[in-house]
Amino acid sequence: MKLIDSIASEAAQIAAIRRDIHAHPELCFDERRTADIVAERLSTWGIPIDRGLATTGVVGIVHGRDGGACGRAIGLRADMDALPLQELNTFSHASRHAGKMHACGHDGHTAMLLAAAQHLAATRDFDGTVYLIFQPAEEDGGGARVMIEQGLFERFPMQAVFGMHNWPGAPVGTFAVSPGPVMASSNDFRITIRGKGSHAAMPNNGIDPVPIACQMVQGFQTIISRNKKPVEGGVISVTMIHAGEATNVVPDTCELQGTVRTFTPELLDLIEARMKTVAEHTCAAFEASCEFEFRRKYPSTINSAPEAAFARQVMTEIVGADQVLPQQATMTSEDFAYMLQVMPGAYVFISNGDGQHREMGHGGGPCMLHNPSYDFNDELIPLGATYWSRLAQEWLSARV
Repeated sequence: MKLIDSIASEAAQIAAIRRDIHAHPELCFDERRTADIVAERLSTWGIPIDRGLATTGVVGIVHGRDGGACGRAIGLRADMDALPLQELNTFSHASRHAGKMHACGHDGHTAMLLAAAQHLAATRDFDGTVYLIFQPAEEDGGGARVMIEQGLFERFPMQAVFGMHNWPGAPVGTFAVSPGPVMASSNDFRITIRGKGSHAAMPNNGIDPVPIACQMVQGFQTIISRNKKPVEGGVISVTMIHAGEATNVVPDTCELQGTVRTFTPELLDLIEARMKTVAEHTCAAFEASCEFEFRRKYPSTINSAPEAAFARQVMTEIVGADQVLPQQATMTSEDFAYMLQVMPGAYVFISNGDGQHREMGHGGGPCMLHNPSYDFNDELIPLGATYWSRLAQEWLSARV
């Protein structure tokens, strides 16, 4: 593993910043303390900053030895927000704010990019400009979309943008990257079935929405098994069913909610259309009606092939080809997808080990993301920062 010495020597100091951020988690669009820490560190290292995009976003500007005159620029993005989750860890840097927790490692993402910023500002061993994008509100807030809408790429013109997420389950020292779709789109639905209430002892006097809902849920799964191509990735998950308030009353309504995940917009179009047809016709068959709502949230995260290949090359130089794995596409979603809709780039994974901090003293297997016992592994800070630094330096030098 070929780490940059100056980054490795500062890793403990950056880890302390990471743990401080972990102890003070902030939810989407409210990352004010975190943004202040980022801005203060960047300013200390002589990096000009811009604040205010998407409310709490921070963009650092590192010009190379030419002062950025060549016009080439690259964007490196880290997210800053936490999750509305109660932390179960008891180590000294556990969350001090009830119901808020860095359970996805965004504190580590911020730390890795800060470590790279310190090195890039100290060396400036490149021509062009590196834009350090510290983004708020990745967790369901669409902070990337908001930053774009407010002029991110117009105010900070760049030719490519890159992101990185820690990933539990593989040994530290491992990366993963692939071209094409690597994370799914995220979409929600709500269906309200309207029947006719009655006494539960006399269901013939009403139209029971509950068995209609059961038929509907089963029907949705035939969309996955019989309408989409078997080789395409798609998921329909009904995660909430709400109906009734008493055991002896057939309710008037039943509500279904859930999520749909796909890698392509074409499959998403098919699923939405078929779900609406199944819902409406199932209700009609039982003389009921329904209201169908479908909300498209994050698009699928699609890496451009040249940038994914370039990222793989840089990773290989750092950890060796055997430690750079194919990126297995996952049905989770990521709002960096919005940036990749506008700009070439790649979103990569850096392995976090088992996701459990040694101070926890827990046994057992891997602790996954969005888990109340999760913690970012500080061993990743010098590795991730080395990747960011090498990526920026080599990409700006390559003039691709």
